[in-house]
Amino acid sequence: MAIGQASTFSEIPLSVPLFQGNEWKYLKECLDAGWVSSAGSFVDRFEREITSAVEAPYAVATVNGTAALHIALKTTGLEPEEEVLVSDLTFIAPVNAIRYCGAHPVLVDSDPSSWQMDTERLEQFLQEGCVFKEGKLFNRKTLRRVRTILPVHILGLTCEIDRIAALASQFRLSVVEDAAEALGVRYQDRHVGTFGDVGVLSFNGNKVVTAGGGGMLVTRHKELARCARYLTTQAKDDDFESIHHEIGYNYRLTNLQAALGVAQLEQLPAFLVKKRWIAQSYADRLKDLEGLTLMPVPSHTEPTFWLYTVLLPEGTALSQRNRILMGMREQGIGARPLWHPIHGQPPYQKCEVLGGEIATDLYHRGISLPSSVGLSEEELTRCVEVFRQEFRVSG
Repeated sequence: MAIGQASTFSEIPLSVPLFQGNEWKYLKECLDAGWVSSAGSFVDRFEREITSAVEAPYAVATVNGTAALHIALKTTGLEPEEEVLVSDLTFIAPVNAIRYCGAHPVLVDSDPSSWQMDTERLEQFLQEGCVFKEGKLFNRKTLRRVRTILPVHILGLTCEIDRIAALASQFRLSVVEDAAEALGVRYQDRHVGTFGDVGVLSFNGNKVVTAGGGGMLVTRHKELARCARYLTTQAKDDDFESIHHEIGYNYRLTNLQAALGVAQLEQLPAFLVKKRWIAQSYADRLKDLEGLTLMPVPSHTEPTFWLYTVLLPEGTALSQRNRILMGMREQGIGARPLWHPIHGQPPYQKCEVLGGEIATDLYHRGISLPSSVGLSEEELTRCVEVFRQEFRVSG
């Protein structure tokens, strides 16, 4: 099977949910009450409990994380033909959300030490590649207005978000934080997703906490939350007459999904302990492999290590990485590569990219290992054994 093809069943999957709490109980409550669609007590409860978990005063549930990103960009005022500075090494969702708004991504390379958005490149572009005109920032090359920074906290780590937020303030930009992979991650003792104007979480089936799908927009700003709730419910102004003064979206989360999310969120503290145990166990058992780079911990960060990821030795060819992945998959281990950088994706190859070399190198060398919260010690031992075996063979 080629790496680009759909994966087959793995004996030890990459990241799957664990249902051992009140999931069945809460789902039955929804069915017994007949509240299964986008209204019901669990939607409100999920939003309230997320505000408590991330310490943000407002939360708006959405059907998925991509929908939350789309709405977050719209609530912060992004207009067609404007530009958004976004991480180059990321799952494609945030970049697609920019295009949903008719805006253009400017792709920012990764920092080689943290694997996150390179703040130095970002600052250099803002200082040298942009100019203020009548209080608005414009890209000198494209002449388009630069409106927003969209850093993506990848892999359960963090961007240098305090510095990014400071740059945004200096250059009069909004910040939308993609914290889809970062529930439970704290930076400088503050939950990520709360440094910018709006933050976004995801509850896809492979995340630390799942609602079988679903997303959440979190913010400190009451008016942004009100706008988000309005837009995600078809921009309805009058329930009786069904009057709509704007184009809205059917983006609300269902009560069934919210019930699942609430039950999962109750287990978040234990899930985070397990994620950190998985990360430490991989690090302890792989640290002796010559040339292998273990997952970093950015400074001032309490990570969750959503997917524990390692880098193969410098100079590793893509074909070598693929042989390791193929060998692991053939033995039932659901490892995967990092995402292909956005600047190499067919829809985005003409976008402006600030660097790109580091993101490409991380893609060539990165392998994410099984990291499910239900991963047993025996399964982790098996993953380590198979990885070590394939690592030696490939070298």
